[in-house]
Amino acid sequence: MSPPEAEPAPPRPFRPPSPEKLVVAGPAGALEALAEVPDGFTGADCAVVCHPHPLYGGTMQNKVVHSTARALQERGFATVRFNFRGVGASAGAFDEGRGETEDALAVCDYALARWPGARLTLAGFSFGSFVAYQAAGRRPAVRLFTIAPPVGRFDFAQHPAPRVPWIVIQGDRDELVDSSRVLAWVGTAVPPPEVVIIEGAEHFFHGRLNELKDAVQSHLGDA
Repeated sequence: MSPPEAEPAPPRPFRPPSPEKLVVAGPAGALEALAEVPDGFTGADCAVVCHPHPLYGGTMQNKVVHSTARALQERGFATVRFNFRGVGASAGAFDEGRGETEDALAVCDYALARWPGARLTLAGFSFGSFVAYQAAGRRPAVRLFTIAPPVGRFDFAQHPAPRVPWIVIQGDRDELVDSSRVLAWVGTAVPPPEVVIIEGAEHFFHGRLNELKDAVQSHLGDA
């Protein structure tokens, strides 16, 4: 009698990577950043994640930014979070989204140089989504996540829609961003994005971060 086949080993639980403190050269001076590379990283995918408004407490430590980066890391991405100019130890001063987009481009260049051949994903939360939206058209991104994009506060319409797979994630109880305006805006975009509405979620996704992570991971395709 042949011995019974052994049960397959259960998957190992995800172990969060240790953040690596970085200084990235930016157009207004040094940018404070954190790289996080998961165990088993193959070099296939990297992501840059942009934080919310610098004048209202937004930093790379924001919990939505952190959760978005963690969702990507769990799927094998190396991620870079960073502080825009004038935030934390980053040099410079707030520039209404113009200079911050240049900051994001510098971080994209860092990531692409560090992981040659990796596919670049861009993501941003609130003000950071306005920055990521612009940057996606100026670097070879393969995917864009705009989370709670502040339509009505910043003029997304003056910039062409990115020609990459693009996902909008929005809470329907957002107290800072009118979800109906977001839906009206994406309805005019060419090409249109995919839209995920998280019912009951507020702007900062209090108590709904796991649903946010699920929404991100469900749109990663074969990454």
